[in-house]
Amino acid sequence: MIDLNGINALTLIFASLLIFAIAYRFYGIFLANKVLRLNAKNVTPAVEFADGQDYVKTDKKVLFGHHFAAIAAAGPLVGPVLAAQFGYLPGALWILIGCVLGGGVHDMVVLFASVRHKGESLATIASKEISKPIGTIAGIAVLFILILTLAGLSLACISAMHEAPWSLFTIILTMPIAILMGLIMRYREGSVTFASILGGVLLIVGIISGHNLMEMPAIANLFNWSIGTISIAIAVYGFFASVLPIWLLLVPRDYLSTYLKIGTILMLTIGIIFVAPTIQMPALTNFVNGGGPVIGGPVLPFIFIVIACGAISGFHAIIATGTTPKMIGNEREILFVGYGAMLVEGFVALMALIAACTLMPGDYFAINTPAAAYDQFLAMHPELHAVDLQHFIDRIGIDLHGRTGGAVSLAVGMAHIFDKVPFMDDVMAYWYNFAIMFEAVFILTAIDAGTRVGRFFLQEMLGSVIPAFKDKNWWPGVILCSALFTFSWGYLVYTGNVSSIWPLFGISNQLLAACGLIVCTTMLMRMNRKGYALCAAIPGVFMAIITFWAGYLQVKTIYLPNEQYLLASLAIIAMLLMGIVFIGTFIRWAELLKIKELKVDALGEEVKELVER
Repeated sequence: MIDLNGINALTLIFASLLIFAIAYRFYGIFLANKVLRLNAKNVTPAVEFADGQDYVKTDKKVLFGHHFAAIAAAGPLVGPVLAAQFGYLPGALWILIGCVLGGGVHDMVVLFASVRHKGESLATIASKEISKPIGTIAGIAVLFILILTLAGLSLACISAMHEAPWSLFTIILTMPIAILMGLIMRYREGSVTFASILGGVLLIVGIISGHNLMEMPAIANLFNWSIGTISIAIAVYGFFASVLPIWLLLVPRDYLSTYLKIGTILMLTIGIIFVAPTIQMPALTNFVNGGGPVIGGPVLPFIFIVIACGAISGFHAIIATGTTPKMIGNEREILFVGYGAMLVEGFVALMALIAACTLMPGDYFAINTPAAAYDQFLAMHPELHAVDLQHFIDRIGIDLHGRTGGAVSLAVGMAHIFDKVPFMDDVMAYWYNFAIMFEAVFILTAIDAGTRVGRFFLQEMLGSVIPAFKDKNWWPGVILCSALFTFSWGYLVYTGNVSSIWPLFGISNQLLAACGLIVCTTMLMRMNRKGYALCAAIPGVFMAIITFWAGYLQVKTIYLPNEQYLLASLAIIAMLLMGIVFIGTFIRWAELLKIKELKVDALGEEVKELVER
């Protein structure tokens, strides 16, 4: 029998790269050619409705950068770290399998559906493919989930930037650099490479100079903002990212942030190759049946909920029916942008898992167990005492006990690996702060894109009552919807009330992923894709079942016993809304299966029914 404990981290890295490469080369191309039948001759919304504001044909490399930066938020970093409580094996298997067969498929089919429907939202797609009542309910559910998601992501971002002036300085600096890149790429033809090099150089200079500047107390205090100030600043940034032309701030900033994101992951990969650390966390821990200090529930079904964005994520449907489909200039690019970006995010999730699991188990639990409960935990599990934690505290200069949430343990794990690279000793504090900044950048790029998409959603919903709101270029509607949506999540962040509903992110996010797959399966069935529709239907139904199971356990065993009635109510509302959408969709499936006579649509394809684009 193979002993899976104590394996080398390099084994996981090489195995994941091999699996992802094979998946892209074979399964991704199969999805593009057979399931979706992507056609480069079809005119995309970015070309057909080009307005220089939201519908802008974008270079595929730049678009990949925007899409990856927008979808890769806290999920692929924090989720795998929290899931390490169960051992490294459940998380690694779910990331690899879920990303290839679930997440990549989800992102491609949802993006495809939006491109074929004028770049419109998932709710609009549901209205046209299923029915208007189901589309309305789906819209309410998506808007509800998106507000909770952005509020939760913002809190995670605030946690990363609070008392981290170097990180805050660098993040603010990315904004003028991004605007400069946007102006160059907009008004100088063929300047993507030049703008990319310039932006990358300025970012590196900013990171290095920021570290040096923060050694000056006066400047460090200038960027040492309070939680309230950061809360307001994030909301203000979200508003402007939603209102300004997409090419001016949002896309170039996300593209620029991708340099930092992928660059840091490559550095971490190189560091692991140099250090070749052993995975200290066992393959399975004693908490797989529940009762852990980080996650209260058992590995099944909670592993599918805790690791969201790194395997499959409903938030991706927000981006894939929001900003990205309005910028694709060629249908064939859906494979590179949709499936490719998901695989890269899966690799990021695996690297985060490895970084956390190279810590000694006792150190991991000391960081991630609430301080009030740590003594009791240690009394019950004396074998999980801290080993190197005091050494990390001395080197970094911050008390690391009880720093729950996953972000700190990931930063410590990354700093621990970098610290062992030749010529990199005695800089653990530097690497720790760099890792915190890296996490904040990951999160903020999802907040800006999510806010813009929320504005799209609100305009579409209000447009059904007041037609003027449907005009994406009607500035009163743009400003009003941006302000209303930003205020909705910004107020929750500023008052801090949303901190208690962060655990709902996993449930609501995965319900949305199931919704995206199931709704788009309906479109594939209508387009007479026959058995190929199962590629989306199977992971969609699986995620629906597994998420309802996890939601039921969360409400019954955690929320109600602890008298967390608000959390229980919100979870039930999310599941009820999505349950109605699923039932309506399954009824539509039955209707489509009965249709035998085919019709020809505007693209010359044989379909079971014609629907409005």
